[in-house]
Amino acid sequence: MRKPLFGAFEGKPDRGDHRASSYFLDPGTLIDQYIIERPLAGGGFSSVYLARQLADQMQVAIKEYLPRRLAHRTENQEVAPNNEESRRSFLRGRQLFLEEAKVLTRLKHRNIVEVLNFFQANATVYLVMTFEYGKVLGEYLLKEKKGGVSEQFLLMVFPALLDGVRMIHENGLLHLDIKPHNILIRSGGDPLLLDFGASQPYPYSERARVGKVLSNGFSPIEQYDLEGVLGPWSDLYAIGATMRMCLDGSFPPPAPERTERDSLIPAVKAFKRRYSPILLETIDWAMEIQPEQRPRSVAAFLAALAAAASPSEMSAMPGA
Repeated sequence: MRKPLFGAFEGKPDRGDHRASSYFLDPGTLIDQYIIERPLAGGGFSSVYLARQLADQMQVAIKEYLPRRLAHRTENQEVAPNNEESRRSFLRGRQLFLEEAKVLTRLKHRNIVEVLNFFQANATVYLVMTFEYGKVLGEYLLKEKKGGVSEQFLLMVFPALLDGVRMIHENGLLHLDIKPHNILIRSGGDPLLLDFGASQPYPYSERARVGKVLSNGFSPIEQYDLEGVLGPWSDLYAIGATMRMCLDGSFPPPAPERTERDSLIPAVKAFKRRYSPILLETIDWAMEIQPEQRPRSVAAFLAALAAAASPSEMSAMPGA
């Protein structure tokens, strides 16, 4: 059965939670040129809906800026700061959300979720995105591939995904929430990177970070520190951790735990009988705890993966 895009990220709405339901617009609500069909997901910074475009009845996904810790929905459907103390952070975050929306509409890459439109309403900002089908990688690993995927799968999915991430970086953004549950695998193994709710401008500026989104096991150590220096190496740690989960279906330990006492056995040792050495070394490189020890760019990481995919390396694989 095909699973819908956005159906698994940020947590599905709990329809039995009265407080949570107030964060969502009601089905049938008209907003701009769209009609809301139902909530898809909700998290710390946003609510996501399945909607339909009135002009042609095309289904789309709409993301609404609604940071739970800073704001709430009023009786007239507007999104308002919780109090005066949170107003400044809410307004700054809304402006960044709008600025990033403008950038995302220019990011046209087959492996990045496409932003079709953005608009302002209800005192907040909305992103309109394509609605596609496939398998969420995180669910696929946990339910169907607990024993790990093939090397062929890794070398088909991740170079394509990385090419999309390279375009993100070249356009002055970091994703900062790459993980298996934010990757959709479409027919033929074609990946799609989802959810830019945690993205930040790059190079870093003082006004950029209004908060932080952490995904234990996938966020690098510098992301836990508001003064940590973020860069392409931060997204590459998350990609390395995602590839590591593909090897055995297990969540990697959180970066702070690894910093205190690193119990994670290097992939080159743990999986040496199943995958080629260069592939495992590349994953370990991306998962180095200290940022300066990781690849500095997507290009460097892609070059290492290309070496893993070379005919001589493939012939050296166990069982080849």
